[in-house]
Amino acid sequence: MDRRTLVVALLFALPQLAHAHHGWGSYDSDRPLRLVGTVEKVSFENPHGILILKTPEKIWEVVLAPPFRMIARGLQEHMIRIGDTVEVMGYPHRSREVELRAEWIKVNGTITQLR
Repeated sequence: MDRRTLVVALLFALPQLAHAHHGWGSYDSDRPLRLVGTVEKVSFENPHGILILKTPEKIWEVVLAPPFRMIARGLQEHMIRIGDTVEVMGYPHRSREVELRAEWIKVNGTITQLR
């Protein structure tokens, strides 16, 4: 691929990349929430891990830290299993009422700071 083609390809890719990584300003830091629920799905993929958490009220999409940060702080993917009960504290998304950006997660009695 020549340089000109590469530049054009990158210009077309930038909007998709920017959309894929949402800013933290989309979350309401004035409304911290603590959720306790059952893990329905967990993913340690970049750019952020995702946890699908079923609470009595609804099913949440919890945005975790990047995998490298969770692993560095002692939280390995195998430590969170489907069916486990976990607790998270974080901030709700301003427009997606089922999304929460987690600040910390409590798994098997151990709290891991995510931010």
